[in-house]
Amino acid sequence: DVQLQASGGGLVQAGGSLRLSCAASGFTFDDYFIGWFRGAPGEEREGVTCISGSDGSTYYADSVKGRFTISSDNANNTVYLQMHSLKPEDTAVYYCVADGRGGRALANVCRGNYGLDYWGKGTLVTVSS
Repeated sequence: DVQLQASGGGLVQAGGSLRLSCAASGFTFDDYFIGWFRGAPGEEREGVTCISGSDGSTYYADSVKGRFTISSDNANNTVYLQMHSLKPEDTAVYYCVADGRGGRALANVCRGNYGLDYWGKGTLVTVSS
């Protein structure tokens, strides 16, 4: 079974930092895009950032460019999201996601243009002002 276990969420003041982790299992890391979507209660989920497990290429939403960094440890099937300069509008549940590429471009997958193959349960990030 595929599992995506996210951790590292919490409460932080505006301007602070957090690092999220996603431990993945049940699929071949190199064949997938892995990333983070987020959603506030009652709102549509949006793609934040994704990374290609095969070549490490990345995509970032404009709202997080320069503040967030995604990285992967392929040996341990783990993806990290380092978040700096957090803002109250970053408050959301952050979901680790994985998609089997299927010839699609990373950016299109990460923008949510297609249904994603797998979703984790999410971890809550709350940024206070």
